[in-house]
Amino acid sequence: MIKLDAMENPFSMPEDLREKWAKRLSDVEINRYPDADMFELRKKIAKREGLQPEQVLLGNGSDEIIQMILIATVPGTCVIPGPTFVMYNLVSQWLKRPVATVPLAEDFTMKDEHFLQVCAREKAEIAFLACPNNPTGNLWRQERVEKIAKGMGGMLVIDEAYGPFSERTHTDLIAPNVMVLKTFSKVGWAGLRMGYLLGDAEVIAQLNKVRMPYNINALTQASADFLLDHFDLFEKQVEVLRGERERMAEALAAIDGVQVFPSQANFLLFRVADANAMFESLKQAGILIKNMHGSDRLLSNCLRITIGSEDENNAALTALREILI
Repeated sequence: MIKLDAMENPFSMPEDLREKWAKRLSDVEINRYPDADMFELRKKIAKREGLQPEQVLLGNGSDEIIQMILIATVPGTCVIPGPTFVMYNLVSQWLKRPVATVPLAEDFTMKDEHFLQVCAREKAEIAFLACPNNPTGNLWRQERVEKIAKGMGGMLVIDEAYGPFSERTHTDLIAPNVMVLKTFSKVGWAGLRMGYLLGDAEVIAQLNKVRMPYNINALTQASADFLLDHFDLFEKQVEVLRGERERMAEALAAIDGVQVFPSQANFLLFRVADANAMFESLKQAGILIKNMHGSDRLLSNCLRITIGSEDENNAALTALREILI
């Protein structure tokens, strides 16, 4: 199968770098517990972000950090757009936290006034904004994110899981009630499960109290430390994928019966006449994408395709054209 359903980087690590990485991992003493504080790794990430190590919290992927935030935040309503990343709602439900959803418009845009009105009405203690949004791929307008950040009474988490593929970041909005969530999964480290949170140092210190002592294993810590020294490789791959995204968007839009939505992520959302039939046909052709039909009213007959390598994308386009002819 050509796997284009999970927003993964399609490029394997170059062999010479893989050998150096393997040598680094061979030096890890797995009979010892991993570094619980991870100061040097936090320091390296903080330097990249222009912040201090005390402003960085590491997690086993973004999911664990979302869980930590929801555990630590004062009990109360969580506000999210709809549709958006499902884990905000799921983890809130697991923790018995009420959730209020602000439906997006038909074109997946969102009004900041409406979002803030719901936050005020529900006395929201926390809200999540995925920037860009998943599964729609669009990036909220800068002024709208700023208004929500400044108008929120509770805690705002700006989730930049797909930030490397978008036109901007929001670290300049960090405040005692505003945090930015990031991950290395989409740029090529999905198997490492390494996410991180940027925020006010005092807030990070409080969140650190609910973090499991050894939540990042020694092999992941060593891998992240090593790969950060070679991050230019992954940045070049991101640029390639951004170019492929634009090429794919144009090619999909040129196919009769396909409606493509704007994206600043490493995937494209598109609508066809029958998403279920298209999903099965592509699967039979050896191409796996994500069927979003039925997950939300606004996603009727929508499919989401990850941007892969040029060859993978060409194969997907060929299959789509053949199915729709």
